[in-house]
Amino acid sequence: MSTTLITARLTLAPAAVSDFADLVKLWGDPVFATSIFPAPLTSEDVWFRLLRDIGHWEALGHGNWSIRETATGDYVGSVGVLDYRRLLDPPFDAPELGWGVAPRFQGKGLAFEALSAALAWCDDALNAPRTVCMISPDNAPSHALAARAGYVRYADAVYKGEPVVLLERRAA
Repeated sequence: MSTTLITARLTLAPAAVSDFADLVKLWGDPVFATSIFPAPLTSEDVWFRLLRDIGHWEALGHGNWSIRETATGDYVGSVGVLDYRRLLDPPFDAPELGWGVAPRFQGKGLAFEALSAALAWCDDALNAPRTVCMISPDNAPSHALAARAGYVRYADAVYKGEPVVLLERRAA
């Protein structure tokens, strides 16, 4: 079962094939992509990620939402409640939150609005006592957003050869 969330300015809908062109544009943007990966993603990589996200909803009943401005329909980015079974030490033992907002929408409070909606849904629907996230040490905007949402650092780790900071948030 998929869930659509509505906020004051945004509509969050489960990732869908119709998001592909917007995702290719977002993940092909070096400014956006290199805050998460070493290089922009190819359309093939984006397609596989999209299929993973659609399958995540089918298998687990949650996953990545595509964030769109309700008024315009413009693609803002994504936020998700995830179980990617990442190979980490220490391993994730709670639902993972992930997010990304296109550069032109950053600094407007949209990421916080979307993340807050996803966390409220997670707290209610999954009844998880805590959630976790993973952020590159150099991604200051994501660290600021995580802190605003109530996340605190609990460990440092290496993921796919890159250093990451692991953060946790207790449910409201």
